[in-house]
Amino acid sequence: MDRREFLRLSALIPAAGMTGLARAGADPTERRLLILVELKGGNDGLNTVVPFADPAYARLRPRLAIARGDVVQLTEQCGLHPSLAPLKAAWDARELAIVQGIGYPEPNLSHFRSIEIWDTASRSDQYLEEGWLARGLEHAPCPASYAAEGVVVGAGGMGPLAGRSVRAIALSTPERFAREARLARAERARARNASLAHILRVESQVAESAERLRGAREFRTEFPASAFGRAALAAAQLAANPAGVAAIRISLGSFDTHANQQGVHANLLRELAEGLVALRSALVEANLWQRTAIATYGEFGRRPRENQSGGTDHGTSSAHFVLGGAVRGGLHGASPALDRLDGNGNLAHAVDFRAYYASFLERWWSIDSRAVLGERFQPLDLFRA
Repeated sequence: MDRREFLRLSALIPAAGMTGLARAGADPTERRLLILVELKGGNDGLNTVVPFADPAYARLRPRLAIARGDVVQLTEQCGLHPSLAPLKAAWDARELAIVQGIGYPEPNLSHFRSIEIWDTASRSDQYLEEGWLARGLEHAPCPASYAAEGVVVGAGGMGPLAGRSVRAIALSTPERFAREARLARAERARARNASLAHILRVESQVAESAERLRGAREFRTEFPASAFGRAALAAAQLAANPAGVAAIRISLGSFDTHANQQGVHANLLRELAEGLVALRSALVEANLWQRTAIATYGEFGRRPRENQSGGTDHGTSSAHFVLGGAVRGGLHGASPALDRLDGNGNLAHAVDFRAYYASFLERWWSIDSRAVLGERFQPLDLFRA
């Protein structure tokens, strides 16, 4: 193992924690799972959930507005971008909830700071070290039999699962992680330095978890060949694994469409829809759909008015999706008020993102959201009883 490989593996230690991960399994059909999908870069909510009936929409976007005839109509007022047509079946089955107008007071339009706010569920003037999911799982720890409490698939840091108190790991695919973790276990046997030996002992614990989380499950469902499709497959394998995991984070992006948005955004939304549809199919196949909630999030939306480069600049509120067999499908939140933009040309938010999170903490996991978020936010009615 060279120095670069050692440093990369040792970076997993804060995520994995310093305690052993249990060996006993857990029935995946007896637990509730949350799969977060980060839309990196700030997705354009207005061209995702299109307010085609509002005349201000076409006026603000003479080039970028989706033509009414192309929209996948959901109601008399709004519909989906045509690339999201594969999600219409989930909408018709009342298994897709669309939450409009999600944001927060005094929004920060820096990518780095805003995603930090979303990951930690902080105020815009508050700096927290632990992710909101990590804090939630600290208040209601998973059974010791779980291989891990959370798994991040892909690069980009631990995000909402960051924190020393949570048993979480990052991996590219379950199989690759198991192979790489075995390198650390082999190196441990040769270690002479006490500090190195200690680090490698921790990595050995990670290796045990990795072995249990290997994606052995084969699905009849075909997943897209895209990077997001592979991440969705990894999420399905982790969900179906009896070792046990409470939360998974995958990501797609970048949605930072300052220029030439039309084609880039269409392709990204197509990847999103195809990956989510495949994930839904695999979870139904594994009898896990009723016990899984899939939720999108991202640092911010885009400005209502298109820019001179055929794109949109950093904005404020956006729309997000929640899918699952127990989801109360339909529209939630409030339609974008395009006639009441602020002084910077941005939308006012209708739903605080912490109320969005409170919905998963309280209504999905029965965790006291105030203890996690620091104050009370009214959960949304996103789940059926």
